[in-house]
Amino acid sequence: MSFNPLEQRGIPLDRQTRTWRELDVSPVDPDRCDPYTRCRIITMNGIEIEAILFSHQMARHCEDMDVKRQLAETRSVEAQQQKAVNWLLPGVASVLETTIAYEQVAVDLTAWVARMEPDPYLTQAYQFGVLEDFDHLYRYANLYEMIEHRKAEEIVQGLTEIMPGRPTKYHHRSPVDNVREPYDRNRTDPLSKLHALTIMSAEQQTMNFYMNVGPTYMEPIARRLYQEIGLIEEEHVTHYESLVDPGETWWEQLVNHEYNECYLYYSFMEQESDPKVKSIWELHLNMELEHLRIACDLMRRNDGREPEEVVAPELPNVLTFEPNKGYIRELLDTQIDLTTLGTGYVREAHERFQAMQALLNDSDQPPSERVMAEHRDMFGREYRLETEGEHPEPSLRSRD
Repeated sequence: MSFNPLEQRGIPLDRQTRTWRELDVSPVDPDRCDPYTRCRIITMNGIEIEAILFSHQMARHCEDMDVKRQLAETRSVEAQQQKAVNWLLPGVASVLETTIAYEQVAVDLTAWVARMEPDPYLTQAYQFGVLEDFDHLYRYANLYEMIEHRKAEEIVQGLTEIMPGRPTKYHHRSPVDNVREPYDRNRTDPLSKLHALTIMSAEQQTMNFYMNVGPTYMEPIARRLYQEIGLIEEEHVTHYESLVDPGETWWEQLVNHEYNECYLYYSFMEQESDPKVKSIWELHLNMELEHLRIACDLMRRNDGREPEEVVAPELPNVLTFEPNKGYIRELLDTQIDLTTLGTGYVREAHERFQAMQALLNDSDQPPSERVMAEHRDMFGREYRLETEGEHPEPSLRSRD
């Protein structure tokens, strides 16, 4: 059944502010929670944080006091939504457990988007990035067993495999080679705009998370790994944000943000297995419909355009969290040796790539390699979860 958020009326804005009691949501049960429920929570937290940060940036560049007040009113509700969503995560989960869930989000969300993306250039951007997040999951899973003596399969529950991706040590590139070509806002499929905004927001939140939690560990190897992968997440944000057409006006971007929130809350409401969490997705969807209506009115008044000129007349097929094992294995088999050069992709270790590697590593092993060496010393093996057979790339198969 089609759903056109431009034609729907949500909860009036003056009825959206919640009390402390209403915001005090019960967290999910970490022992019984569907891993993809956790993934949806992490995703929507990133989406809401992006909405808040974008609104702040827009307000800082806006001279119209009435618009600034309107943005402040909507942003206040977005801030409450972010708290309700993020507070669904259980407080008993360790930082590393949450980290592994973040990387499961990055793998299965990006892989699904890559599969569904209509633009080949954008598809390649997502395919490239997902093989790096896949390797981050593998490194953190080994760190998890070292520090907490538990296995990451308890978190991902077999939905996502854990084995080497493109080795993390090869993710460090010259900054100029992390910038991609943007889509053309006047020609691109509206779905491509949603995909780019979604993945950019999710990677941005992962970057923010690692920047803040990395130094909370006492173990030197953990601090170093968060530092290394945190730097790579900044590269990923550069990679994905550059896909967005910088010619989009503030009003157009505002509409895209609100439309994307409607799309994701609707998608997650349709597939959520936890009734309590599903009710929050439904409530927030009805709030976002009103936010979208307000954004569309602002664009009409200030940009002289109708929202139908920049967004789809109805929501695309729902974004789905599901296993992507076969797809990831195909990419491992065909794209693991790629790096970037300019706005494209190459297989050779070119001069800029080699220079960055030499400068950063300075003849030393990066933390991602030290984690694996220390894990093998401790357990006599490395940790993997290969549910579909041995690794597609012979050189990365387990030698234990």
